[in-house]
Amino acid sequence: MKTRAITGFFFVLVMLAAFFFGPYVFLSFFSLLSLLCLFEFYGLIKTTGVYPQQILGLVLGLLICITATSFWLNASFTRYFSGLIVLFCVLIFFAELYQKSEKPFHQIAYTFLGLIYTLIPFVFFMAIGFLHHDFNFHLPLGFILLLWTNDTFAYLSGRQFGRNKLFEQHSPKKTWEGFIGGIIVAVIIAFIISQYFLQISIFHWIIVSLIISIFGTMSDLVESMLKRSINVKDSGNILPGHGGLLDRFDGLLLAAPLVFIYLYLFSPL
Repeated sequence: MKTRAITGFFFVLVMLAAFFFGPYVFLSFFSLLSLLCLFEFYGLIKTTGVYPQQILGLVLGLLICITATSFWLNASFTRYFSGLIVLFCVLIFFAELYQKSEKPFHQIAYTFLGLIYTLIPFVFFMAIGFLHHDFNFHLPLGFILLLWTNDTFAYLSGRQFGRNKLFEQHSPKKTWEGFIGGIIVAVIIAFIISQYFLQISIFHWIIVSLIISIFGTMSDLVESMLKRSINVKDSGNILPGHGGLLDRFDGLLLAAPLVFIYLYLFSPL
């Protein structure tokens, strides 16, 4: 418990610093997180006997992060990295020709699935910080606060009042009571956040809290489904006492793209 608390404290401290020290630190930190999550995903898949193109996949992930970052920072070399992305997509197919695998397209598919499932959501999350063109940490920080709030109070509500299982097949501890409790507290926190982070209205903050609560929970269940399908408890061991980074950010993976799309389409930019 002590190790878990110490790890959690320092990790939260470092992550919060990433919000407050400007766009370069913000983008670098969350790009690194996305690549580490991708690395964990490939490691999980390898336990099944399928071997994705890990090196090419990680390089392609890095190129995607650099391209997105250079676009938001208005760098002149964005188009060159865009070309490299296409090249490495082709190389993943080409490299598989040299592998002695009975199921080469399984390995190709998991290489790209890792990018879609673990890295691209972080790109959408980082994009939330640039919705109003210039970098502003309020929206992504609000996202993380709502994600943590929902996760924490869903757990506490479920522990105190939980009776009816939500998806017992994939996560026996999750309950409808916990799910509803997490939503209620997240909406309350969204109202409080809206008094300080004024880029979007109270209405939009509440909608964002609902998206995060519903699809963050679903995303958590999807990651649990992945781990149960390959019989592992944690996605990794990079965070002592907490498991892997995918375990900590699983709620972001499905919620971040949907929050970005909602704010892009319906909030004033």
